[in-house]
Amino acid sequence: MSNLFYFRIMGIELSQLKDSEIKNLDLLAKQVVEGFITGMHKSPFHGFSVEFSEHKLYNKGESTRHIDWKLFAKTEKLYTKKYEEETNLRCHIIIDNSSSMHYPIKSTQQLNDLNKIGFSAVAAASLIEILKKQRDAVGLSIYSDTYEYYAPEKGSERHRKLLVSQLEQLLISKATSTTETYKYLHEIAEKIHRRSLIFVFTDMFQTNKDHEELFNALRHLKHNKHEVILFHTYDKQLEVNFNFDNTPKKFIDIETKQEINIYADTVKDNYKESIELFFKELKNKCLQYKISYVPVDINEGYSKILTSYLVSRNKF
Repeated sequence: MSNLFYFRIMGIELSQLKDSEIKNLDLLAKQVVEGFITGMHKSPFHGFSVEFSEHKLYNKGESTRHIDWKLFAKTEKLYTKKYEEETNLRCHIIIDNSSSMHYPIKSTQQLNDLNKIGFSAVAAASLIEILKKQRDAVGLSIYSDTYEYYAPEKGSERHRKLLVSQLEQLLISKATSTTETYKYLHEIAEKIHRRSLIFVFTDMFQTNKDHEELFNALRHLKHNKHEVILFHTYDKQLEVNFNFDNTPKKFIDIETKQEINIYADTVKDNYKESIELFFKELKNKCLQYKISYVPVDINEGYSKILTSYLVSRNKF
């Protein structure tokens, strides 16, 4: 994609800001997960409940020794009791904190008006909360133009609070500079030795146009038989549909600071065609490398992310 497709329009009207600023990410994550679990009773995940961390579906041929007959009486489904040492799964969350993830530019992060990095922080905190319910160990990596933060996978409450505190810092962080995502994905891949479920939050934009380098880095994450879920994070209305009014605008690339003055309608059709091809290429490459590709519009909530975790955990 040409530089045009990395351009982000700067600024936001103050009248667009909501008065619901995020003040407690830990509490918000709990609310997101509680709402999701409640919603599961009306979804294909009806078999899960607030106790799902302690049970798994009974498979034909398994020993009947650990079947929970009380749960069977309530649900008419066979579950076996799952002991703590069996429930532990290792998960690692990777977040791209490059300048492009700070689009759209916000003066503050509001509950109903998040940019990509704010959405990723809330989504990651929600994952950490549901991982806690599942007694899974979780680690965190954050990168921009440097490898900003790394914490290995642990399952303690103190560790979880440390990670959420780190995510809160993302909500108040500012756009910094360019990044070469593939460099840090290679570095992170070398740090994760034991088989893990890996979540990557990134918009997949980088100044280096060699997409093959990026795909090779994603493939590197698959070493040691890791399960990788790529949450391709974007703002659909602006970055895909290119919905800007047709008045003269200055578009500024917030990573390279390049500028262009255009009417949106003059490039909209070509832009949408190119961005759709880019998305298709990503999806096909992920399919080729057996990476779960999940396109995530930041305006659609967190259910898709939490559902992706449950589906992958069930297969892991």
